[in-house]
Parts: sequence; C-alpha cells; structure tokens
Amino acid sequence: MLVAAAVCPCPPLLVPEVAAGAAPELDVARAACTDALGVLAAARPDRLLVVGPADGTGPEVCPQGTRGSFRGFGVDLDVRLGPDRGTEPERTGRELPYGFAVGAWLLERTGWADAPVEGIGVGEALSADRCAALGRDVAARAGRIALLVLGDASACRTLKAPGYLDERAAPFDAEVGRALGAADVTALAALDAALARELKVSGRAPWQVLAGAGEDTALAGTLLYEDAPYGVGYVVATWS
Repeated sequence: MLVAAAVCPCPPLLVPEVAAGAAPELDVARAACTDALGVLAAARPDRLLVVGPADGTGPEVCPQGTRGSFRGFGVDLDVRLGPDRGTEPERTGRELPYGFAVGAWLLERTGWADAPVEGIGVGEALSADRCAALGRDVAARAGRIALLVLGDASACRTLKAPGYLDERAAPFDAEVGRALGAADVTALAALDAALARELKVSGRAPWQVLAGAGEDTALAGTLLYEDAPYGVGYVVATWS
C-alpha cells in the first residue's frame, strides 16, 4: 500500500554543479526537496518507487543501480539510482534520463538508505487512464510503498521561458500546486494531457500515476514550495 509520496521538480539546474554561478537561485527549492525526502524516510517504506518523465510512452523500468550522469551538461558528475550496497551498479545498456538522474542525485544528497529503489518512467503519450492504472498497480504491491514523483510544471510562464509566455500556464500551474498540496487525486486525474503537452509540462503523467496510487488512501498533502524560476513551474509537495 502507498504510505507516503514526495513530489519534486527535476531540472538539471537543481544540481549545483550544473547551475554553476546560478546555483543559489534554487537553494530554497533544494531545501524543500530535502524536506520532502525526509517525509518519505519517516514513513519507513519497504520499497521506494521513483516515477518520472520518460522519452518514450512507457512505462519504462530503471532497476536499482542504473547509472546516470550530467556529462551532457559539461559536468563530470555521475550518479546511480538507489543506495550503494557495495556492489557494482547494474548495467542496463543505457543511462538514466536526466530527470531520473536528478532524482538519483536528490537521493544520494540526502543519504537515502532506507529501502530498495526502483524507477518507472512514463511519457507524455501515456494516457491518464493508463497512468492511473499503473498507479493502482504500484499501490497494490506487497509491503509499504513510497513514491518519489518527479516532473516540472509548465515551461511557459515568462517571455524568457523555454516555451515563451503562454497565458494559460500560470492558471494550469496554480491548479497543479493546489491539487498536489491537497492530495486531490480527482483533480490530478483530470489534468488535460493535450494542454500539458502544449505548455511543455513534464510532470503530467507522473502526477497522474500518483493520483492512481493515491486512490482509496487517507493521505494528506502539504505544499512545500511553488515558484517559477527561469519561467518554469516547480512544485514540491508531500503526501503522508
């Protein structure tokens, strides 16, 4: 059953080495992510599932130990998904997508060693119904399950945003922040996939997996952070 969830953004700029001189601008977001992962640890899960954006439709499984790096951003920094058990990382033939690499970095940064970790990637083409069904399957797994849900809100909040300014972006992000902060599974399930795609939202499918997993639970939500640095909406929330 689902016992806790943390929702975090996953831009590579969250990693200080990637952000370089701009790193202090996301210090508050990093601190909120640390607090969110603390909620997961306090729930004492038997397994942590990291759900994040995938390039394909998905679901795509990333086993514990899968490698990732930020070398594509000119940074000599490697990560691996999940705690170091003193064994060689699993070789899967591909690296973690950047969003998952950020999630792996967050887990390493907070010293995650509380439970085994598995990644599940879901893409923007995965329908709301399939996301919800996946979430229900995840929640039905044996033992105490926690979710780290990765994804950004719209990339269209300002004129200098990656997707330029779209007047629909701020209302969309406001509803996402409200729904995640209230653990409102109905509102998350109802997010418009087509609009999310137009607004360059990477978190829609992961959030809808969370909505499916959160059905029939009594988890309460808390919004820890909501802002749009660089014109991209970032939300940090916990369900516990």
